[in-house]
Amino acid sequence: MSQSFQLYIDGQFEPGAASFGSVNPATGRVWAQMPEARTQEVNRAVDAADRALDAPAWKGLTASARGKLLYKLADLVEKAAPRLAEIETSDTGKIIRETSSQIAYVAEYYRYYAGIADKLEGSHIPVDKQDMQVWLEREPVGVVAAIVPWNSQLFLSAVKVGPALAAGCTVVLKASEEAPGPLLEFAKLIHEAGFPPGVVNVITGFGPECGAVLSSHPKVSKVAFTGGPETARHIVANTANNLAKVSLELGGKSPFIVFADTDIESAVNAQVAAIFAASGQSCVAGSRLLIEASVKDRFLSMLIERVERIRVGAPNDVATEFGPLCTERQLRNIEAIVEKSLKQGAKVLTGAKALDREGFYYAPTILDCTGVDRPDCITKELFGPVLSVDTFASEQEAIDKANSTVFGLAAGIFTTNLTRAHRVSKRIKSGIVWINTYRVVSPLAPFGGFGLSGHGREGGLSAALEYTTTRTVWLRTSDEPISDPFVMR
Repeated sequence: MSQSFQLYIDGQFEPGAASFGSVNPATGRVWAQMPEARTQEVNRAVDAADRALDAPAWKGLTASARGKLLYKLADLVEKAAPRLAEIETSDTGKIIRETSSQIAYVAEYYRYYAGIADKLEGSHIPVDKQDMQVWLEREPVGVVAAIVPWNSQLFLSAVKVGPALAAGCTVVLKASEEAPGPLLEFAKLIHEAGFPPGVVNVITGFGPECGAVLSSHPKVSKVAFTGGPETARHIVANTANNLAKVSLELGGKSPFIVFADTDIESAVNAQVAAIFAASGQSCVAGSRLLIEASVKDRFLSMLIERVERIRVGAPNDVATEFGPLCTERQLRNIEAIVEKSLKQGAKVLTGAKALDREGFYYAPTILDCTGVDRPDCITKELFGPVLSVDTFASEQEAIDKANSTVFGLAAGIFTTNLTRAHRVSKRIKSGIVWINTYRVVSPLAPFGGFGLSGHGREGGLSAALEYTTTRTVWLRTSDEPISDPFVMR
């Protein structure tokens, strides 16, 4: 018998307007029933968040008290990590060794924002006027619509929910209709932590009757979105109705640049992590290998040998290193792009095929695109385990090729030359640059992109400020009458 989940609206769990089956990617079969929020449920969730925003139970809390609730939530997330990881693995196909460690670390994001809650200070402004005291106060921006995709959803929600609650906002968190189980389970932790009803609401549903209604709702003041550029365009268009603030964390086609002087073995391991961890289903996946021509053969020989040893298996097996894609649609899309890229001149070095096993498995794939004029695998985000290889002969050529994309989320640079690392990192058009490492995050470090990778940043102190607005207060300190009421002071 499949499991069933519920929506969380105004402090209550409920079944939703309808339900739909969620497929386990490792088996291709429905494993759980998910509740579907439609227009009525979305409206109730936003109304609940709007009421809670000014209710004494939330607005009356001190910033320190909000922080204590976030600390309690962090402890609950850490304690529940094994259960949440099992649900995420069943719902998304991500391997248990990754979901377990990642979710446990998510607790640190809530602890970080718990500590920030009472440090979002105002300021004194030394204005150029006599007998005036002026200060700036920070206020929560309002109701936040946090919209996250299925991959790394507990992490991607923490970098929105954490700073929003620290700032005093209320939240409607929309989980992706693809694999929403982990966030619907997370709602139980919100409830257990003791947040007042309506402060956090967790829903899921489909585009027109859920996502569109939420992002265009007149009571929503900010939309924090992670996903693809096409959906982002709809989000931006929707916010023309409510003029909500928008932050967008979108996709990428990240370059992984290897210079000849690097530690080859270390760079090979980092490249495996960059594109084959999470089966390539990461917005920061290092999917474009740019390698100095003189070490191409040596590097690829080591890389292919390592990739062909990757242990493919059931994602709930702790020994498994590589699991399925999340959906059959992803699998078919990757097959189509790889097939077209081969017709455009790319050559298969390993993989390039669906695996003959139950579920949505696609082999770890490396395509040599050297000398090929921008095949689809170089320009399009596949969101899967496909690495495209190109070479460069000079530092300038490496920079030019790295920047020849509409995206700009992440980049990796591998070199032992410190001055080169500084030069190149400053010239790469990317919101995140990793040098001699890859796919590392911290609550203290902002992340986000340029171009079609979005705008705004998540993580760090600056992200919390994005969930505030300011009030400027003027106090006239003179007891003398105002001399001329018709002159602007």
